[in-house]
Amino acid sequence: MSVPELTDVHPAWLPPEAFRAVGTRRTLVCGDGPLVRTALAEVTQACRRYGGAVRHLPAATGDVVAAAVAAGDGPSDLVLALSGTGPADGDGFLLARAAGVTLVSADDPAGLLHGLFHVVRLGASAFGADRPAEQHRSAMRRRMVNHWDNVVAHPVMGQVERGYSGGSLFWQDGTLRTDLTRVTAYARLLASCGINAVSVNNVNVHATEASLLTDRLGDVAAIAARFRPYGIRVHLSVSFAAPVTLGGLSTADPHDAQVRAWWARITARVYETIPDFGGYVVKADSEGQPGPFAYGRSHADGANVLADALAPFGGVVDWRAFVYNHHQDWRDRSTDRARAAHDHFAPLDGEFRDNVHLQVKHGPIDFQTREPVSPVFAAMPATRIAVELQVTQEYTGQQRHVCYLAPMWSEVLGFDPWDGEGPSVADVAAVGGGLVAVSNAGADRFWTGHPLAQANLYAFGRLAWSPWLDPATILDEWIDLTFVPSATADPELLRRTLHALMDHSWQTYEQYTAPLGIGFMVRPGDHYGPDVDGYEYSPWGTYHFADRDGIGVDRTQASGTGFTGQYPPGWAAAYESLDRCPDELLLFFHHVPYDHVLHSGVTVIQHIYDTHFAGVEAVAEAQQRWERLPAGLVDPALHTRVAERLDEQLRCAREWRDQINTYFFRKSGVPDACGRRIF
Repeated sequence: MSVPELTDVHPAWLPPEAFRAVGTRRTLVCGDGPLVRTALAEVTQACRRYGGAVRHLPAATGDVVAAAVAAGDGPSDLVLALSGTGPADGDGFLLARAAGVTLVSADDPAGLLHGLFHVVRLGASAFGADRPAEQHRSAMRRRMVNHWDNVVAHPVMGQVERGYSGGSLFWQDGTLRTDLTRVTAYARLLASCGINAVSVNNVNVHATEASLLTDRLGDVAAIAARFRPYGIRVHLSVSFAAPVTLGGLSTADPHDAQVRAWWARITARVYETIPDFGGYVVKADSEGQPGPFAYGRSHADGANVLADALAPFGGVVDWRAFVYNHHQDWRDRSTDRARAAHDHFAPLDGEFRDNVHLQVKHGPIDFQTREPVSPVFAAMPATRIAVELQVTQEYTGQQRHVCYLAPMWSEVLGFDPWDGEGPSVADVAAVGGGLVAVSNAGADRFWTGHPLAQANLYAFGRLAWSPWLDPATILDEWIDLTFVPSATADPELLRRTLHALMDHSWQTYEQYTAPLGIGFMVRPGDHYGPDVDGYEYSPWGTYHFADRDGIGVDRTQASGTGFTGQYPPGWAAAYESLDRCPDELLLFFHHVPYDHVLHSGVTVIQHIYDTHFAGVEAVAEAQQRWERLPAGLVDPALHTRVAERLDEQLRCAREWRDQINTYFFRKSGVPDACGRRIF
């Protein structure tokens, strides 16, 4: 095992300098196995670079570890021990420091690797004052990223659907990339922030991608071999219709014995090829993808046939709950896309196998900048639910805009659907299918298109490990790893600048885009830039219903679609009430006149004007702060890329401001109280 070194790719949050504190010391690695050898390779490379030393004991008892720790200033400063003295559950680890020795111990090899990366995160402080034994356990057993990568570039969606970071890390020109070194480097980045599962192809499974399950399974095995040394299991998106399209059967009916036998046979072959295979990801009866509805079967029927095939091998099926009518009549106000997941899946609670993870988007629509938390999280206590987030910024600036998403995700994970009487969303995920996110990484030199968007991928991993971490603390971790203070001329200036750009960037993006939870208002197709009525008369169910008198969607039980009734009583009553509904979600739940007064004391129309002017001003200030950084404080190529993206963000924010404000001025006829220019 060797640690990948890429000279033409930004190291993200694992630059060599981040390993200086480890690499200058004496380390004893106790234990054996692939993941222990990975940890050993990491330490060995750091010691070669910075002059430290490393010893390896392939097998070590608790007595050996105790003796090493008791040696104090003797042969070791750091002991990494697979010794049976760490947390007994999952991939956690124990961290302690006493008598000049820092100890990381774990029962599971993955825990040892996570412990090493935590020491790297701590830097020199890991070797400072004594610290009592700390138990570090992951809140989620599974912490997964989905890739929407196509083997063959799609004529509309390209190589990576909703990807904004160059091509695929795995696929190029219809085949597996010949050099997978960068996949190893990616696995290393993911493992270092706690991620332990990945799916490698698009949930919209096209013909070539479908064959990854059969004829091209060797490609998946080659990718799995790159992730395995970092404790990451590979999953595969499959088509529900595979028994027909790949197996030559006349049906994919989950009740058909031949269909069940086909899935069992093909799954056994997958595990013969990839023994640690994670499982299947399925998008069914959604946006044109085939599913069990074609045979009069339920989604539980569909998911369970795959779950039964996977169960003998310990695999899971992630069955996406993103099922809705995408041929809606815009004239019909009774049909509500927000209701769809709950309507389809809540009645099936308790019918899914234990190894089915129902993968539910965090909001009821589609990864919008602001939407309420999905009511499904409170509706299915007998089902293992995985909470799905989107790291790729489909609706939040597409990695051309700074938009640090950890504050949004923290709000979602901390939300209690039972209003103090039940589990939070994080608790639901922890006892269910964990946390899943659509990755933002690609073949771009900076991994994520916008260099600052790396922080979102890092933050997802950290929140999946510990959902209660403060987003600002996570950002500090990312800053210190990516721009190591000891290698930065003025680290505090850089830290202040990055916090100024990123801390409130999600709220800034919200300010200059769709107001008060209404969502969308983006250009159809690519979803970038403003188009207020772009989806208003489309079949996609994403409407704002603005007219001359007001705006918003009535989702109340009293007079609207009844969506509010899908929540437990406390939140149902709050969202139903104009007086109690949070301002930031007002237009998601209510149609109100433009002169409706918000809790903030301003009218809806004035709020629209004010926030759109304020959002642009915030972006302009961010651009100026970045320009004021002294030359050479960060890598020149990174500085240039961020500056270019800030230029585009400012241009686009102005376009959003002018189109939104002009649209609603013309609709309402109400002028801006501050007399600012509206076209």
